Amino acid sequence: MHITLYGIPNCDTVKKARTWLAEHHPETVFHDFKKQGLNAEIVATWIQQVPRDVLINKKGLTWRNLSDQRKAAIVDDASAIALMLEQPSVIKRPVLDKDGQISVGYSADQYQQIFSA
Repeated sequence: MHITLYGIPNCDTVKKARTWLAEHHPETVFHDFKKQGLNAEIVATWIQQVPRDVLINKKGLTWRNLSDQRKAAIVDDASAIALMLEQPSVIKRPVLDKDGQISVGYSADQYQQIFSA
């Protein structure tokens, strides 16, 4: 089993997910996408499984601070990918990759279901 958790370490939701994973799957790889970056291939893989409206956190400060023109320019997957690469903080966190299956966000129940399947 290959598990990678994408996020930023100071995010409270990411911290909760990392704690849960450390207790249940200590071999998880953590990828800090602010420090380690992302590439278009990774984000394109995510967007194939998770709608861009789920991946882009429209409740977050990064989204709210974008100009109305920039927000309106997110009209397709390509423009969403470009935004996520330019402003990784706009991505809803964490993003979990378990053997190529992508999940966004965290709750203990959600992770229990993912790992019991």
